[in-house]
Amino acid sequence: MQAEVKWIEGFKFLGQSQSGHSIVMDGSGGETAPSPMEMVLMAAGGCSSVDVVDGLKSANQDVTDCTAKLTTERRETAPRIFTEVNIHFVVSGNNLDEALVAKVTKDSLEKYCSVCLMLGEGVKMTHSWEIA
Repeated sequence: MQAEVKWIEGFKFLGQSQSGHSIVMDGSGGETAPSPMEMVLMAAGGCSSVDVVDGLKSANQDVTDCTAKLTTERRETAPRIFTEVNIHFVVSGNNLDEALVAKVTKDSLEKYCSVCLMLGEGVKMTHSWEIA
């Protein structure tokens, strides 16, 4: 996998993925676009959500919605890395099995989500879930 990030102006950068997609990032605290750290957080939420939805569908669960709400703690001084990340999954569907929801959310962070597993090497990763 490859990507390219090109400086536009000020602290704005254009990220281009190998698959041909682009995203603007704003290094000045997210004034005009997501900051790079927000992109990392959204990547963790997106990657883990894929695992949760796929896991539930593979188990023949009638999942209709999944939202990952991410919260973090960061160091106060540079480098301002994440020290803790929590992903709270809100899952909706028809007759969802609570035990399966608990299992797929846990398995995502501990076994499958590439982004979370990378972050977990230096960040305390936790999760919670609810069926709405």
